[in-house]
Amino acid sequence: MVVSVDLEAGTVTVTDADAVVGQHPLGSAEGFRLVSQAWLRAGWDAKYVYSFTWLGRPLIQLPEDMLRLQEVIYATEPDVIVETGVAHGGSLVFYASLLHAMGRGRVVGVDTEIRSHNREALERHRLAPLITLIEGDSRDPATVQRVRDEAALGERVLVVLDSNHSKEHVLAELEAYAPLVALGSYIVAMDGIMETLAGAPRTSGDWSWNNPKAAAEEFVSTHTEFEIVEPQFAFNEGSVEQRVTYWPSGFLKRVR
Repeated sequence: MVVSVDLEAGTVTVTDADAVVGQHPLGSAEGFRLVSQAWLRAGWDAKYVYSFTWLGRPLIQLPEDMLRLQEVIYATEPDVIVETGVAHGGSLVFYASLLHAMGRGRVVGVDTEIRSHNREALERHRLAPLITLIEGDSRDPATVQRVRDEAALGERVLVVLDSNHSKEHVLAELEAYAPLVALGSYIVAMDGIMETLAGAPRTSGDWSWNNPKAAAEEFVSTHTEFEIVEPQFAFNEGSVEQRVTYWPSGFLKRVR
């Protein structure tokens, strides 16, 4: 499939085997979707997400995804946000800043290795009182128990999975942390875009099936208390109704 953008005409044309199979106004929802797909791939190749910080810490995420997650956090009002995968800690600081603004909650970050310079920077950060760091394999029962101990009985928990993105690992994390998630809250499996990136730079051929999206879909097929629920736009005066995202099928909501 080839997507061609004509800025003068304001059209997006799709061709397959040299035959035109569709043409859409650039400003239509479908035109926007097609251009966004190309933009996401270009951004991956260019390492675009490796260019942001939040309150001084590198934040290796698509800004669009973080704003949508912010909407979910504000709507669900968690007492505890658990994130597996710490890296430089920008996401933890992002969540902590939101909870601080909301006057509630704290953050728990889990990683198999928290590098000393990142730990030091997080422990010196002005939001450090809201952040707890746990070093260990996120799937290890001892690590899971340490996370459980950070959430008091009755507290609302939201979980974000951003560590090892293999299907097996994400499935194990879903099994381990889903029981913590409050009714109406979410466990978020990041980076399901891997499914469509196989063959791109810095990818593996098995990403077409070995990814968080596949893990999320398999998990909800056997855990009826969860459903993949696309976040609703809290405000929308435009024609676009689909997220521009690295996390397709990533929001798993506890519905019962």
